[in-house]
Amino acid sequence: MQLNEIRIVIVGAGIGGLAAALALRLQGADVTVLEQAEAIAEVGAGIQVSPNGASVLGALGLGDAFEAATIRCRAVVLSDYRRPAEVLRLDLTKHAADQRFAFVHRADLIELLAKAVRQAGVNIRLLQKVERVEPGSPPVLQMCSGARITADLIVGADGLHSRARQALNGTARPFFTGQVAWRAVVPNDQRLPDEARVFMGPGRHLVCYPLRDGAMVNLVAVQERQEWAAESWSHTDDAGNLRSAFAGFEGLPKALLNQVDSPALWGLFRHPVARCWHKGRVTILGDAAHPTLPFMAQGANMALEDAWVLAEELSRAPGIEVALDTYQNRRRPRVERVIAAANGNAWKYHLRSGPVRSAAHLALHLGGLVAPARMVRQFDWIYRHDVTRGD
Repeated sequence: MQLNEIRIVIVGAGIGGLAAALALRLQGADVTVLEQAEAIAEVGAGIQVSPNGASVLGALGLGDAFEAATIRCRAVVLSDYRRPAEVLRLDLTKHAADQRFAFVHRADLIELLAKAVRQAGVNIRLLQKVERVEPGSPPVLQMCSGARITADLIVGADGLHSRARQALNGTARPFFTGQVAWRAVVPNDQRLPDEARVFMGPGRHLVCYPLRDGAMVNLVAVQERQEWAAESWSHTDDAGNLRSAFAGFEGLPKALLNQVDSPALWGLFRHPVARCWHKGRVTILGDAAHPTLPFMAQGANMALEDAWVLAEELSRAPGIEVALDTYQNRRRPRVERVIAAANGNAWKYHLRSGPVRSAAHLALHLGGLVAPARMVRQFDWIYRHDVTRGD
């Protein structure tokens, strides 16, 4: 199908929406991106881009710029929350030398994508808030301003509270997992090396890694608790609450937490993968289709994969509906498996019983000594999956 005959409107200028805009524009489509904010910007958080996501950025022509904006992760290190000794070190430079695992500030990746999208000739319209999505032929966006926008295809890349997902699947019914997460970025005064560090404690864990040439450190701290927290990226908490929740964490974690000023706090909710990904020339991708818990660091990577596959299937199918069917059939089993892995991962870091935790940590340590390559490669099915080569 010739995409230069197709007008596509993408709702949402996040990582998935901008990547889809670039992929579709490079195939010749007439693409417009609608963003409700007054500027294309992301603040305050780092993300991990694994090789499966980086391969999409490379195929979009952004490999060199992406590498310049990121730090290569050289190892993943697990430690007990009270002891300085390492429980497990996964040396990526030795056992995954051909793969690039990267740390990047979300704002830097958004800026990189937005620049490429504009240079490719995509029209980005700001302050565009969607009231309702109406699937049909043609599909329609009813805007809060009163305007009605039509297109040959509408792509909902509008996140957790997606209007497009609602139009396709009705009102979402997520449930609180009993976990909350704080996020903060602090100066790298502790000289954290180019590693992802995970500190495991009873009912909670903390992840940290460097950003922006090692000048900053990204922190994500997860705690199990009964109290509900609003599912939002915008809630700011008192740093004292974070430090209180992680009292007892010693060494590097304590030093980093003492630097936190105003952390973001959000409740972790489990959403089902959307049953319907397309109808009436409306489709969805990224968090709009399949929100994931942060325990495999795959949210942005799955959105990047979605963007590539959607553009690829549209470029080679005989019609839009056929392409959207193939897109859903190709992506859904993949994201369901990744999300299941993320759902099952958190408890491993949160063991409460001292003897059980000690035994589990000993098993991890021995595994790292006896079969380090196998420990690194256990998730090759995620990281070596390359949608740009037809996976």
